[in-house]
Amino acid sequence: MAVGRTHIIDYGMGNLRSVQKAFEHLGCEAVICRSPSEVRGAERLILPGVGAFRDAIAELRRHDFVGLIQDHVAAGRPFLGICLGLQLLFDVSYEDGEYAGLGLVRGKVVRFESAPGLKIPHMGWNTLNIVTPNALTAGLPATPSVYFVHSYHVVPDDDSVIATTTEHGRPFTSMIARGPLFATQFHPEKSQRTGLQLLRSFAKLKV
Repeated sequence: MAVGRTHIIDYGMGNLRSVQKAFEHLGCEAVICRSPSEVRGAERLILPGVGAFRDAIAELRRHDFVGLIQDHVAAGRPFLGICLGLQLLFDVSYEDGEYAGLGLVRGKVVRFESAPGLKIPHMGWNTLNIVTPNALTAGLPATPSVYFVHSYHVVPDDDSVIATTTEHGRPFTSMIARGPLFATQFHPEKSQRTGLQLLRSFAKLKV
């Protein structure tokens, strides 16, 4: 199957080079886009992200990426959100206040509830429980291990978008999938063989 070009959005808050290097390792073309004109018409789009939700959504708006992301998803073209890039897809985040997100997935972003012995942030390797198989989880081991760094997690209104869950105190949504829209709370680019397999599958998605 042919592998096409992937565009990675640069809005000043993403682990961009690590994501790009992962695709390069796979022999897949990935370009970092710093302006809306570079993103318009992209075949496959990735929204990475690290840091605070409030700052990230403000930067997406400031750089005029919001409408382009919404149009890309509405057009049914492949999209992958990573870490904060997952959380930004939702209606609202309660990280240090209340902030509206992109509204592409109904639901909210909340902090892990404190519990005895529970470490926050959730950091390091943990296991995925595949709830609903999809094009990106195809070919992965039954219980793949991936790398996380986060204190907040998403709570979808519609359980049908939940692709995987992970245990941290209790199960939380660690990946969503809805048609060609995918997003992970974990970092595929830091998840070694499992993460590379997932990114390879994304690069092969038909447009």
